Amino acid sequence: MMKSVSLLLVFVWWAQGTGLWMQPNKFKFEVGEKMILGFRSGEGFEGDYWDMGQHKVGKLVLHNRIAETNLAGRVKATKGDNVEYVFNNVGTHLVAMESDEAFTERPADGFDAYLAENGLEYVGEERAKLGEQGAARELTTWYAKLLVQVGDKTDDTYKKQAGLKFEIMPLQNPYGLKSGDYMDCKVLYRGNIVPHALVKVWSHVGNRTFLQNVYTESDGMVRFPISNRGPWMVSCVKMVRSHSPQAEWEGMRSSLVFEIE
Repeated sequence: MMKSVSLLLVFVWWAQGTGLWMQPNKFKFEVGEKMILGFRSGEGFEGDYWDMGQHKVGKLVLHNRIAETNLAGRVKATKGDNVEYVFNNVGTHLVAMESDEAFTERPADGFDAYLAENGLEYVGEERAKLGEQGAARELTTWYAKLLVQVGDKTDDTYKKQAGLKFEIMPLQNPYGLKSGDYMDCKVLYRGNIVPHALVKVWSHVGNRTFLQNVYTESDGMVRFPISNRGPWMVSCVKMVRSHSPQAEWEGMRSSLVFEIE
């Protein structure tokens, strides 16, 4: 029995320590076509269905050049195919999602490994200063953004701040880029730039996934080369001291997904 409990806890630590992204049925649409979104848990386009039994969508909004549409009421607690939306306007569309909070408790060694993997060494330094050596409790929120294109006419919706607490904002429209170009993104926390943060950039080609690890500059900007066509994911993790009595730390995981044609 104890072994089963231990295995379950390990799975929970892994599940809470992975990213969340929105996977569309495709990235390029025409007016009148239906987008079907699935919530996925993992990293670099590798993972499983997001567990809608344990997690909930806090906010889900679609932005375009004309209006904002609240999609939260359309969410289905299924394994994949969680949201459907029919486009009625051309242009670039941004879907922004915020999850509910999830509680995680990790043993000290597991927490240290998680910090190292995500460039959060400053949290370990603060723990050392505070004399915290045991297990760490964290409340995690996921923030996911998706860019899709309807028709050929692009617009500035891609760089709209979605009002998320922690978000990645592209500075070029990916649907105007091609392989060989560079893309710039800005990482924001409460609307302010986040310097020296580890950003993971994933691209997917066939059955292979490629990863670039880059850090934001002092202005919160990161630049990376666009090396291939296909789906791309940009992700970042931030952690601050929690004000909740439930946990010592507040974790935030942000993702941005788009396609290069």
